[in-house]
Amino acid sequence: MSPSKDILDIRAKLEDGRFANEAAVSQGIVRRLLDSLSWPVYDTDIVAPEYSLGGRRVDYALCHRPGKPRVLIEVKQVGQGVGAERQLFEYAFHQGIQMAVLTDGREWHFFLPAGEGDYSERRVYRLNLSDDDVEKIEERLTRYLYYDAVRSGEAIEAAQSDYRALAEKRQIRMTLPEAWKKLVESEDDLLIELLAEKVRDLCGIEPDPNTTATFLREQIQLRDESSAATTPVSKARKTKQSARSSATSRHRSESIGYSLYGRVQRAQNGADLMVKIFDEFASRDKNFLEKFAAFPKSSRQKRPYLARSREDLYPGSPQLVDNARKLRPTWWLDTHMGNLQKTKLIKRACEVAGIKYGTDLIVNGLDP
Repeated sequence: MSPSKDILDIRAKLEDGRFANEAAVSQGIVRRLLDSLSWPVYDTDIVAPEYSLGGRRVDYALCHRPGKPRVLIEVKQVGQGVGAERQLFEYAFHQGIQMAVLTDGREWHFFLPAGEGDYSERRVYRLNLSDDDVEKIEERLTRYLYYDAVRSGEAIEAAQSDYRALAEKRQIRMTLPEAWKKLVESEDDLLIELLAEKVRDLCGIEPDPNTTATFLREQIQLRDESSAATTPVSKARKTKQSARSSATSRHRSESIGYSLYGRVQRAQNGADLMVKIFDEFASRDKNFLEKFAAFPKSSRQKRPYLARSREDLYPGSPQLVDNARKLRPTWWLDTHMGNLQKTKLIKRACEVAGIKYGTDLIVNGLDP
């Protein structure tokens, strides 16, 4: 019989409750599937039952060369496989055996004992003979337990490759929330622009970048608060943090401005700050605005930040033209952005003007 026919027959018998104990699972399911996977099940030097390891016994040791186990299989009664992996790991790990299989006949768990993490993280794959697609079951059993694949080492290599892929996915899942948080906290201009454009598509009105950035920050804050314990101590800490945040915000609003070569200039807000800096740079160099406009754009920049007309600043978004600020008689500056992007543009302006940001020019009040 082919593995798929065996699988279908075993599935039907599982549904009928035909495997009443561990011995029935061992003989009627495990041994039968090993036979369909080309193992010489009657050669006990190759398919060794009740294999002794350090005074303990494992139900099957699949060997390449007699007495040289490549795979251990621990068999349990149907529905009683949970928690048995600890004993199996002890067998396999201390003997340097690369693959271990735990099964109750219905569920099959494939492990790499030498992997990292807890038992669940060292599981390469889980099969369910009752629920999974028959072709999928056959493919995985063949991938990990086919006789020639185990003998040649291909089965172990395949399991290790699958394990690495799983480990990478776990690492990605663990890192994504932090990466998202940092992306939001940095007020990434592309993220803000994409969200603002989607809002415009849905309701016809595009929010300004500060509104969009505030929304994203609030979502992160709500997520953090929902996952934190709301104890009296944490509430008191939040109250103090809120007070400090309010004080910091007031201080920032009172100290917006810049210092160029030691000469201090105040500004009403971030947009006013940008305009004053660009205007001062243009006063120092009559070609500054042309140079800045010709400065190479980043790969993510979709529109200009400085143009001869305010309509050119917002192609496809005429409702945003009121955000433009006039510079000199024939130039307009885009101020429709968050503070982080404003800072990036001021740094770019310094580069064009040959002024050292943070030394010659010191900016206050544009913290994210």
